[in-house]
Amino acid sequence: MTLKNLPLDVDRLGSALCVSVEAKTDPETGAVKADRDGAPVWAVGVAVRPEGRKAALIEVAVSGEPVGLDIGQYVRLVGLEAFWWEMGGRAGISYRAASVVAVAAPTAPAVVGAASAAEGEPRGRGGAK
Repeated sequence: MTLKNLPLDVDRLGSALCVSVEAKTDPETGAVKADRDGAPVWAVGVAVRPEGRKAALIEVAVSGEPVGLDIGQYVRLVGLEAFWWEMGGRAGISYRAASVVAVAAPTAPAVVGAASAAEGEPRGRGGAK
């Protein structure tokens, strides 16, 4: 089965957090894998949590060493694509991006009732004392 690469809407992934950054190596030789242009391929482990869904861990391949990424840092996946593969009786989905860049942490939404609880106001609807 052959499918084209499928572009993904990264805005639907929710927050993305870097969990690992390492060069992809050939398991038999230990040599760093290269893309078609000869650039080394790196694997960036990313934890994502789309709104209203469970968290997932994906490994995203990028050409060239990602610069400025630290584990635990929020990231943006630029040009993310998914593709289906089959080999030797196994199959799966792999991810590739044009780049993975560091971004500022998302701001937490305001918690309703937090200010009134801190001021001694009762919680609940209507705010009656």
